[in-house]
Amino acid sequence: MGNSDTDKNENPKLRLKLRQFIYHLRNDFLSTENIILVVAIFLCGLWTYQSIVSMSRNWKLHEDLSTIQKERDILSIEIETAELENAYYSSAEYQEIAARRYLDKKLPGENMVKLPSNSEAAKTKHAQKTVQKTTDQDISNFEKWIRFIFPSA
Repeated sequence: MGNSDTDKNENPKLRLKLRQFIYHLRNDFLSTENIILVVAIFLCGLWTYQSIVSMSRNWKLHEDLSTIQKERDILSIEIETAELENAYYSSAEYQEIAARRYLDKKLPGENMVKLPSNSEAAKTKHAQKTVQKTTDQDISNFEKWIRFIFPSA
């Protein structure tokens, strides 16, 4: 029976503290202004996150587009080269040169002279130097951003 007296004494104190906590929670923390502020901060954070995701996606798509355009340009140059080669191989000029070279043919009145093949030193004497092309790896990150932001530049 002694325990029931202490329970009755502690129970109203505990209830009072709980009611005070709920009152402060409702009036101080869960006020309309605080709820609106939390929702606004959440929406700003969500908007910022989605903006970053969108910019990252656009950057990746722009890089993919640039790669595909480069491949397209290379393929169009290869096609043009192949068409020019086909036109050259079907020309009378090439047929005459091929007949002279591979079949040892000559026109009337011409004399054929066969020369020995050139040595390696003679072949490499006037070799052209290769020109280095700028690749994406040579371009700085800052330059890539400038090209991304201002594509016409």
